[in-house]
Amino acid sequence: MEHDQSQPRQPGLLTRIRRSIWREPWPETDRGRMRLTLNDLILHLHAPRVPRRALRVTYSYGLGIIAIALFLILGFTGVLLAFVYTPSPDKAYASILSLQSQVWIGALVRNLHHWSGNLLLIVSVLHMLRVFYTAAFHPPREFNWLLGLSLLVLVALSNFTGYLMPWDQLAYWATTISTSMLGYIPLVGDSIQHFLVGGSEIGEFALRTFFAFHIVVLPPLMIIIISYHLWRIRKDTFSLPRGLDEPPIDRRRIERVTTIPHLITLELALGLATLALMIAWSTWVDAPLEEAANPAHPPNPAKAAWYFMGFQELLLHFHPVIVTVVIPALTAAGLFLLPYVDADPRPERDVTGVWFRSRRGRRLAALNALTGIGVTAALVVLDEFWLDLPGLFPSLPTVISNGAIPFGALLGLLGVYYWVLGRRGATRSERNLALFTLLFMAFVTLTVIGVFFRGENMALVLPWTT
Repeated sequence: MEHDQSQPRQPGLLTRIRRSIWREPWPETDRGRMRLTLNDLILHLHAPRVPRRALRVTYSYGLGIIAIALFLILGFTGVLLAFVYTPSPDKAYASILSLQSQVWIGALVRNLHHWSGNLLLIVSVLHMLRVFYTAAFHPPREFNWLLGLSLLVLVALSNFTGYLMPWDQLAYWATTISTSMLGYIPLVGDSIQHFLVGGSEIGEFALRTFFAFHIVVLPPLMIIIISYHLWRIRKDTFSLPRGLDEPPIDRRRIERVTTIPHLITLELALGLATLALMIAWSTWVDAPLEEAANPAHPPNPAKAAWYFMGFQELLLHFHPVIVTVVIPALTAAGLFLLPYVDADPRPERDVTGVWFRSRRGRRLAALNALTGIGVTAALVVLDEFWLDLPGLFPSLPTVISNGAIPFGALLGLLGVYYWVLGRRGATRSERNLALFTLLFMAFVTLTVIGVFFRGENMALVLPWTT
């Protein structure tokens, strides 16, 4: 068959590689085709033009972009680790030792994976805080808030399931403590624990189950929700930063710039900076690895993973049913309903894009952050050294004396505080901001106390004296 002279001859593979390296000009047909393909891929995720205001780094701090970059690092390093890791109690720890001592840059890959996972959880929480404090979850973005919450839960679960993989003392007993909390859930707790652990102790069944969730179940779910989350950002449009006294923005008159190159350049810069910083950190700071897991010798104290230490600390002060059922249920319900009850339907009172809603909101955020830290620390010390509610009500079951009574009292005080703020002129959104800040900083304080201020037998200690 004769060659069709009407079709331009395509350059060979080596020619394409040479041109990409030496930046030789491409034929017009190739250049146009590649640019069109790349642009189509980018514009599937982004609108062709974006408001210039949305590119202000001091508004979003690029936290969403950083989270995506960390997720990609985790995916790449996770694939590499899967080639050398063996999910078996007899070989898991040895495979980690082999990875760190015998595999080329194996220690760096593990460090990258470990620190990226921890940082992804922190960045995801910071991203949620940024969205909350700029009211970026108000209509029409309320459903994307729910998608973001789902991703936050999946990130936490991914860290939790990966925590057991090294099979050292730290991983084994942290997972044991975390899974034992599930047993406190009435009716279904034992079933959930048996599904994950397969028995009374962490063993081969648990390791294989966690490994399967970590690499087979959770990553595809996260990819699907991340893709939908990004598409919803395009559909719902970016929230735009505003000054305190600036009126609601007329989107028909704002300045817009092309996504390519303005937004893409920013995303690439933040992504590469994240990668560079993670490589630098992982080069100098090794992921923790203790001696091999020994079920017969628990450490003292035995602590959960740091992101669950707030709940472990709560177990020292409340009945387990309050900690494992009531608090998570109320938290989930509050966060789920927040975008539907926080926004003011009057357009002139729209606060989307305004940091902390208003001047009063800024004062309330600062005041409640300090109050959350101080009051929580004081209550922990009070309960540790003086208060004994079960002893005050010996005839009552502990679920009431150490559960319903103190927790009901705290809910009552929060309700009165919310009402007082309203009487003093705070809007509903400002009151929600105040309450959210108070409770969030209280949980952060509990986490810090659990991680740094609990010593042997979970007694309060000063970390610099141990």
